[in-house]
Amino acid sequence: MKGLYVHIPFCEHICFYCDFAKRVAKNREMIDEYLVHLKKEFDQIPLIDRQFDTVYIGGGTPSMLDIKQLTYLLELFKDLKPLEYTIEVNPESYTHDKGMLFKQYGINRVSLGVQSFEPEILTYIGRKHHNTQVFYAIEDLNDIGIDNISIDLIFAIPGQTMASIQHDLDIVSTLAIKHISYYSLILEEKTVFYHQYLKKQFRKADIDLEADMYEYIIDRLNALGFKQYEISNFTKGNHASKHNQLYWSMDPYVGIGAGAHGFDGKLRTQNHRNLPDYYEKPLASAYHETDQQYLSDTLIFGLRRLEGIRIDDIETRFGFKLFEKYPKLIQLQALGLIEIVDQHLRLTRKGLLLGNQVFEVFI
Repeated sequence: MKGLYVHIPFCEHICFYCDFAKRVAKNREMIDEYLVHLKKEFDQIPLIDRQFDTVYIGGGTPSMLDIKQLTYLLELFKDLKPLEYTIEVNPESYTHDKGMLFKQYGINRVSLGVQSFEPEILTYIGRKHHNTQVFYAIEDLNDIGIDNISIDLIFAIPGQTMASIQHDLDIVSTLAIKHISYYSLILEEKTVFYHQYLKKQFRKADIDLEADMYEYIIDRLNALGFKQYEISNFTKGNHASKHNQLYWSMDPYVGIGAGAHGFDGKLRTQNHRNLPDYYEKPLASAYHETDQQYLSDTLIFGLRRLEGIRIDDIETRFGFKLFEKYPKLIQLQALGLIEIVDQHLRLTRKGLLLGNQVFEVFI
């Protein structure tokens, strides 16, 4: 598998939790200029290397582009024909005409940024959409024929209660969607929430409440027919995100656009986040992973998946006995954080809650 990630760094407003490369566009011309430079970067990829199984257009807010801009963007990739072709959409910037354009250019998966169905929570985190816009986007996309729809939700937001999560999942039970990414709120640098935290104006959610929320989410989504296949991801049927699985499987992907990352199996790249720097020269840094870094990433990303890592595959590939190289795994197994099932080492239900304690073993 090989993927292409395309970053659109523009937003109509900045959400308080987001640390991705983003900025509010001063005008439409700023976006037009960016798209020209994005095309220049894409054109530098040799034709022989443009065999992509997945394409993912993320942001930022790709859906805030107008029809003309979206057409220019999607024309760049019209010949790729990936198995999975995803674009991120914010509910407030979705229109029927944009959905029709997505369908015309072969987009077959939409990731919808919902985060919560409670108006007070949406206001607190800086979101501007309303639930009616979410419902319209989902219904319209299904009518158009794009029925592989994923929504993003967040839990452990300060002020959120168990009743909030129950309410969100009550609504989820009514939606025609195939996938959910349900993340706990992480306090990231370069965010509004982090600046509030430094001023003691932000207080993280209680860790016990966060754990209770996560366990409820797993059980409720399972009851609704969503199978958990990664720490934060759930799918109905065979609709797991192929693109995200590239990351967890250490498969190669090309990243284009400001702030985009790439990985060819050994070399990791990152583009400039600042637009003037990106326009002058997209690539900001590149480094070859050491053998130890590659091993650590393979184990950590692999254990994020519910199926875990196949022990004999790891031992054959890297030439060691897993429990001999990492004897702390014996202790973690005794604590009930990891288990061996069908020759796979995987996180237990308890381990899903305390995954970082497991991952630290490999760093």
